[in-house]
Amino acid sequence: MARELVALWPPGYAWGRWSGAWCPAPGTLPTADLIVSETESPAHTPPDEPQQRRHFRALCLAALGVVYGDIGTSPIYALRESFQSAHGIAATPANTFGVLSLIFWSLIVVIGFKYLILVMGADNHGEGGIIALTALVMPRGSLAKARGARHVLVLLGLFGAALLYGDSMITPAISVLSAVEGLEVAVPSLTPWVLPLTVGILIGIFAFQRRGTGSIGAVFGPIMLLWFSTLAVLGIFHIARNPVVLTSANPLHAVRFFQENHGKGFLVLGSVFLVVTGGEALYADMGHFGKRPIRLTFMALVLPSLLLNYFGQGALIIARPEAVEHPFFSMVPEWAAFPLVALATAATVIASQAVISGAFSLTRQAVQLGYLPRMRVDHTSERHIGQIYMPAVNWALMLACIGLVLGFRTSGNLAAAYGVAVTTDMVFTTLLFAVVAYLRFKWKIGWVALLTAGLLVVDLAFWGANLPKIPHGGWFPLLVALAVFTIMTTWKRGRSILSDRLDARPLPVEDFLASIAGHPPPRVPGTAIFMTSTVDGAPMALLHNLKHNKVLHERVLVLTIEVADVPYMPDDERLTVTGLEMGFWRLVARYGFKESPDVPEILQRVDIPGYTYRPMADSFFLGEIAVLVSEKPAMVRWRSVLFERMTRNSLRASSYFNIPPDRVVGLGAQVEI
Repeated sequence: MARELVALWPPGYAWGRWSGAWCPAPGTLPTADLIVSETESPAHTPPDEPQQRRHFRALCLAALGVVYGDIGTSPIYALRESFQSAHGIAATPANTFGVLSLIFWSLIVVIGFKYLILVMGADNHGEGGIIALTALVMPRGSLAKARGARHVLVLLGLFGAALLYGDSMITPAISVLSAVEGLEVAVPSLTPWVLPLTVGILIGIFAFQRRGTGSIGAVFGPIMLLWFSTLAVLGIFHIARNPVVLTSANPLHAVRFFQENHGKGFLVLGSVFLVVTGGEALYADMGHFGKRPIRLTFMALVLPSLLLNYFGQGALIIARPEAVEHPFFSMVPEWAAFPLVALATAATVIASQAVISGAFSLTRQAVQLGYLPRMRVDHTSERHIGQIYMPAVNWALMLACIGLVLGFRTSGNLAAAYGVAVTTDMVFTTLLFAVVAYLRFKWKIGWVALLTAGLLVVDLAFWGANLPKIPHGGWFPLLVALAVFTIMTTWKRGRSILSDRLDARPLPVEDFLASIAGHPPPRVPGTAIFMTSTVDGAPMALLHNLKHNKVLHERVLVLTIEVADVPYMPDDERLTVTGLEMGFWRLVARYGFKESPDVPEILQRVDIPGYTYRPMADSFFLGEIAVLVSEKPAMVRWRSVLFERMTRNSLRASSYFNIPPDRVVGLGAQVEI
């Protein structure tokens, strides 16, 4: 398997036997941020065993800091929310055992079995996440052209991706707010400062994004290592006082809990679900670190630490039922409250950082696949392609997070809004995985059906328990998802209509060349690059330039950029150059949906006799399309107006493709839709 994938991964990486992942090859030292990227081509000698072991340990530590931030901060509020007064579940020993049993088996089944064993096996050339999973449903290159049942699956994947935006807004808000609320336990007089401090921390988190995570990435892993160690130590301390709480691992306690509490017990699942809300992050971040570091870190440290802390909180509640108001911060004496609040705040900042970075990555993937308009993408690291910053997404998330904190005011209220989007997303993940298991893995339909039914029982139970949250705030992430989904589908449909209008009668390149051969226009020195979205006809900008300026450059390059349904494009498939006639050349550059197109970089690769890319000499001709809403629009009027507004405000092609702005010539046209 490793040999088969060698040709499909960016240069600079080699398969690590110890890491079970693609690792920097010899000569590239592992760094703190350790995001998979395209680097300089290395030597091809295999790394020695000690080097692989060191790199594997570094990967595990980095994964601890990036992957497990969300799930790792759940102990701050998850058990507390399970006993909130709205559920009507008293903090009796029997109920405590029941809730702890539900927490134990939720972590084992959802995180351990579903995500770590099953879903992480469905990687798209090493990458995970719901968009990567959606692309696996299609044969290569056909995601945008899906029809019938597969089109429905693509829409499910898109809506699942849209749901993650609501999660990206709620996670920083609830995580930071729940940590700062620890001040209420330490010093009740500081309660009025909780909201201002939370808002200040959130502003600081989002303001820092433009600088990238590299400068603080070095401390992510060690801080989370300290955090999980603290969770374990606190849990062991309280378990030692009441070790009978360990019997909560017996699933009979969960069964008795449902038997005694009936409907109320079922609704508690909506709060129990908070312990597994980081499950999607495990899959989405798989490409950063590989499967084995994520799996081993979870089994060796994360899972034991979480379970020990939850059981420790349960032991505390059994001994002191009044501690159920803030069981996590009640685990320490008064003198340790402030250090614990500080550590919890640092952990929630890291959790927020991972979610925000994930939103940037998700947005770029959607832009590349043609589901969102072009946006500004800043690369915050010269070495790591995964480190990006998107200002529009960043500030939108910040305003949403601050609005959520000020609107809901407590982490308990925010918990009512948390879970609906993630449970829905997990249901979609199960359905998409089932299709991939049948179509790609060739599993027998009977086994797929049985496995899917079992997973859906768990997913739908959590989903149903979260439905009552909708009137109390759960509507917010659904509304965000619906808005993002509408934008995505409107943009995709609008671009399709626009393409049909522009390509209704495309002039074949052969006919164009025959025409100028019969009536040769004047040729001027230099090279002109015409960008076009199609590889079939002559570019609109080329026709307009000849029509109005009545000249052609001595060398004409027609460049098309294509985005494939794979995360990274192999280097040997990146560029195709085809010689035409009379100084014309056809260039097709291919990128994966996790890569950013770079036209100057592509032109530096071009091997054309007598041509060398000169940034201050070559001219770029781009078609500027002005969209007008017709009297009888192809879409309903409000969607046509939305598409027109998005087109008007999308990033110019010259900026998105990194073309020198002073070398661009825009040739416009108006098109009605």
